[in-house]
Amino acid sequence: MLGAARSAASRSCYRMSTRRGKQWQGRRGMNSSQRSVKEAKSRAGTGNIEVVEGTGEGSGGFSMMPRGPVSWPALGLVAVVAASAVSYYKIERERRLEEAMGKIVSTGKPAIGGPWSLIDLDGNLVTNRTFEGKWTLLYFGFARCPDICPSEMVKIGKVMDTLKAKYPALHDQIQPIFVSVDPARDSLKALKEYGKDFHPSYVFLTGSPEQVQQMAKKYRVYVSKADETEDGDYLVDHSIVVYFHDDTGDLSDCFTQSMRPSDVVEKVVERMTFVPSY
Repeated sequence: MLGAARSAASRSCYRMSTRRGKQWQGRRGMNSSQRSVKEAKSRAGTGNIEVVEGTGEGSGGFSMMPRGPVSWPALGLVAVVAASAVSYYKIERERRLEEAMGKIVSTGKPAIGGPWSLIDLDGNLVTNRTFEGKWTLLYFGFARCPDICPSEMVKIGKVMDTLKAKYPALHDQIQPIFVSVDPARDSLKALKEYGKDFHPSYVFLTGSPEQVQQMAKKYRVYVSKADETEDGDYLVDHSIVVYFHDDTGDLSDCFTQSMRPSDVVEKVVERMTFVPSY
């Protein structure tokens, strides 16, 4: 059961990151003709009209043609149903991911994490034992991530600010950590520059491809280099989870992309102040 939960969580994170990666590539690859089609559809107005390929001069290869007896209310109904289905799928996927991660945490000491060795921005050796005595918020990402990584990093920064304002004693016990899954491009210099945009309490770590791969494997993090674009750029598909460890290094909780800063704060406080009853 534990293995199935971990697999479900990893697959869910992978689908999430892959979908966002493809959306990013799609935005980069949209040419003027595709934009013209999109704009034409938005300007179509009311009536039974469809955008089709054409050869009229100045039309950009498209023209407006009437089509069969399909009413706009019917099309609107289809759009509403489709949007509802997409929304339900997203909510259900997030629910299942959170449920799976919750099962992993609640079954005792899960087979997630373990000994690892990387370097910080000053080139100093850092291991999992470096942070003993501290609670840690661990996130895997890469400096050239266009949207997801920055959003998650900012979210954790807001969590730290809220904790400092409302729970200063707890705030002082927490260390946010960013681990690069793109060591080929995330040099110490690149990570130093990247780190300027985020919360000052972050510790940024990288290492050799082998070291990063070994650590990602221990955390069941999916990492895969996506296809390169024409200009040689590429994305790195990876799991989108923040791992919360207690002050002994054991996994305490996992926070998914759908969680708001307030949700994370609530969970952090709950975990750090929990007193087991015997």
